[in-house]
Amino acid sequence: MRKDRWTVAALCAMLAYQGYTTSINGIGAPFIARSFGLGDAGIATLYAWISPAALGVLLLSRLADRVGRRRVLLACMAATPIAAFGAGASQNVVLFAIWDVLLYAFAGATISSAVVMMSEVVPMRSRARGQGYAGLATAAGSGLCLILMPCLDAHGLSWRWLLMISGAGLLGVPLLVVAMPESDLWQQASERGSTRSGRFFDVFRAPHSFRARPVVVCAFLTAMASASADAWAYYHAVSGVGLTAGAASALVLVGGGLGMVGFPLGAWACERVGRVPTVVVSWLFAAGGILGFFWGPPEGSAFPVYWLGAAYFGWKTVDNAALVGFRAASTELFPTALRSTLIGWTSLIGAVGIVAAQSTIAVLAGPLGGLSRVVGYLGLLAIPAALVFGWFIDETRGLPLPVASNGAKE
Repeated sequence: MRKDRWTVAALCAMLAYQGYTTSINGIGAPFIARSFGLGDAGIATLYAWISPAALGVLLLSRLADRVGRRRVLLACMAATPIAAFGAGASQNVVLFAIWDVLLYAFAGATISSAVVMMSEVVPMRSRARGQGYAGLATAAGSGLCLILMPCLDAHGLSWRWLLMISGAGLLGVPLLVVAMPESDLWQQASERGSTRSGRFFDVFRAPHSFRARPVVVCAFLTAMASASADAWAYYHAVSGVGLTAGAASALVLVGGGLGMVGFPLGAWACERVGRVPTVVVSWLFAAGGILGFFWGPPEGSAFPVYWLGAAYFGWKTVDNAALVGFRAASTELFPTALRSTLIGWTSLIGAVGIVAAQSTIAVLAGPLGGLSRVVGYLGLLAIPAALVFGWFIDETRGLPLPVASNGAKE
């Protein structure tokens, strides 16, 4: 039990670190664009070139099923700081993109493998709570990045320091080598030989396909709905509603910080009423929250910041609760030899969903009356995602992992 607690603590530390690292591009976007002389289209194109990192996440996630969680986690934690230093030192936009692809591949694989290992080391009754801890840790790291960027700018320091701080994570790798054991479930599966026989596409073959297909459909739809909304929330507050940059930053920081309550609430709901109802209800409310944020406040509102703050807080709360349930169910529905591979697939399909959403926004913003209008419509995609999840996904609350995976050979 004590070993498991140390493992959970180490996983949370890694997730916080990678939450910080994966937030750098989004938070530093205006400063990165200015540094490389890019306009709006230029920075969007740059980030599009970085999106193939999702393929690296899939490859490394598959490797975690093949050679072990511990090896991949430690390798990615050692490689991420090196890629961060490379990206931070790049004065050429092409070199920056190359290093950033590597950075996001290693960071994304760390998050995927850590989420899987969390489900394997936390006791059955607390597996959803473990995913809540994972979400809190990742969000805390992101919040640190959000706090640091304005401080760096106020003191005339470059956004590159965000990457240099990430590079300092290399100092913590020796501690992780000591604190991070291998997953007992993976070791048992490896001894039986099941980890050596799997393939990338096995999750889409019988008997797993009836679960994998709706999971990746939901990953695609929610990426289009929520991830695109995340990307444009600050823009809408400033350009759409007319808030000052400081007020918009405070709104995102405070609303997002308070919305972290969704992680423990989601864990509580998952353990009390189940993963499926938690995800379904949360995604339905998330659609309403996105609409309220991007289609509000009402014209002529005297206090638009309060409207936006309430909508943002509500949306992030239920979105975080849904993430806990989605991760818990996704990791519990598949056998050890495919568990990390499935999470890698959801990362790849989610990246495709984000690209599809941004393309949709670019095409329809003019005809439909503006960017915020289109993002609101995309938010409605959380509704069919909720219906697919509720109809096709089996409940796993209270089931041991071998039973939750429907008796599939471990």
